[in-house]
Amino acid sequence: MEDIKVLASSISQIAEEKGIPADIVIEVIEQALAAAYKKDNDRKGENIRAKLEPQTGKVKFWQVLEVVDEDMIYSEEELEELKLKAEEAGETEEEPEREEERDGEERKIRFNSKKHIMIEEAKKIEPKIQIDEELLVPLKADTDYGRIAAQTAKQVILQRLKEAERNAILEEYKSKEGEVVSGVVQRIEGPNVFFDIGKTLGVLIPAEQISGESYYVGLRLRLYLRSVEATPKGPTIILSRAYPKFVSKLFEIEVPEVSSGQVEIKSIAREPGFRTKVAVATNEEGIDPIGAMVGQRGTRVMAVINSLSGEKIDIILWSENSEEFISNALSPAKVIEVKVEEKGKAIVIVAEDQLSLAIGKGGQNVRLAARLTGWKIDIQVEGSDKPIEQEELKEATTESPEAEEQAKEEKPKKEKPKKEKPEEKKLKPKTKKPKIKKKDKSDKNN
Repeated sequence: MEDIKVLASSISQIAEEKGIPADIVIEVIEQALAAAYKKDNDRKGENIRAKLEPQTGKVKFWQVLEVVDEDMIYSEEELEELKLKAEEAGETEEEPEREEERDGEERKIRFNSKKHIMIEEAKKIEPKIQIDEELLVPLKADTDYGRIAAQTAKQVILQRLKEAERNAILEEYKSKEGEVVSGVVQRIEGPNVFFDIGKTLGVLIPAEQISGESYYVGLRLRLYLRSVEATPKGPTIILSRAYPKFVSKLFEIEVPEVSSGQVEIKSIAREPGFRTKVAVATNEEGIDPIGAMVGQRGTRVMAVINSLSGEKIDIILWSENSEEFISNALSPAKVIEVKVEEKGKAIVIVAEDQLSLAIGKGGQNVRLAARLTGWKIDIQVEGSDKPIEQEELKEATTESPEAEEQAKEEKPKKEKPKKEKPEEKKLKPKTKKPKIKKKDKSDKNN
């Protein structure tokens, strides 16, 4: 059984390469060998079990029989009744061999000599055996079985190893849901970007991409592992760079006070690719939550900004006092007063020169502040009778984030005429050259 010995000796190598426990590899091999034995020895319908000894490469086989008694078996009358019921219900398939135990009813089986053995017969072989136990009947393998089985088992082993590998990957990455992973762009298919994240690939779909961000093969990025789902082709891993929690996870990595719980991120409002507001707080004296998030010379917050391709981040001091929190959330604008009119709605008074800052481009600043605080916020200029309505907020600013993107795309079009300048410069030397030649000729004649 040299082929089996070689197979057995490679178990540790397979386990290491595929990241699968050795006992699972052995189990897969045993299942494959049992299937090969059934096929080679024409034992269809039987329950065959194989046991591989990795050290020697020897394989033992058994036929597995379930021990039953008369009370567990359908009688001829019961089988006929089941057949009639199936015909009435329009069922053409065979009834199951076994009927699971129901409330107060014993389990019944359709006796099959290839899978079952009566208790009386079983006790002749194994005196201490009980009903519902398994009787293992030893089987002999042909002398050539090792070579034949190894060849037959190889394909099944590879197939089942793939399944085991998929399950191992699924379990590993399922435990990483909600974490930040590092990935390298392996390929781009249409709008979807596939990242190599270690043992498998993850996909960044358009909805999870940062607006305006470009991707190319070989690009390394940090990503948020949003979800892992099992599919027939293997685990599907959805990655994200737009999810708000991605920002909080990046701060956990960059700011020790956040990972230790000394500084708490209370809420996040984000417009991916443009701006994010993060509300922070602490219960510990001597710790400045905003200073901790920013870091010396802004190193910590800049590390997060760089991971988000330059997305702007505002660190806001959270407060239990709603008026104070709303005022802080509208930073960098300076607020004169916050009036809480009714539950969930507030009017913010600002000076006229602070209006554009409070609203932001396309209403972005006030929109993010509203999401961050959970309050509907209306802006009112000091001295005016009524606040600016939401519709007027858009008109009060020149550009929305979408308009900003369009402007970026239109810039190259506006610069097209400038491309003609280099051509003009190239023409000038051409006109000078003949002049120089003429001078040279005149010099020679002299």
